[in-house]
Amino acid sequence: MRFSFAHSHAFLGSQVVISDSDETQGACMVDFGDGTTVIGEWRSADNGMHLTAPAYRTARGTKVTRKR
Repeated sequence: MRFSFAHSHAFLGSQVVISDSDETQGACMVDFGDGTTVIGEWRSADNGMHLTAPAYRTARGTKVTRKR
C-alpha cells in the first residue's frame, strides 16, 4: 500500500492518492510532495482507513511529529 500526499506533510483536509493492494493492514510507504518518503502503518476500519506516519523531517528540514 502506498499513500501519496501533494504537500510536504499530512493535515486535515489534505488530498491523498492511495495505491491499493489486497492487504487490510500493515506497513506502507507514505510519500510527500517534497520527495520525502517514510514507512508508516495502516489498517482498514469500519469508517475507512487509519494511517500512522512516524515523525520525520521535510526536505527543507522542518520537523514533523508523528501523525495519525
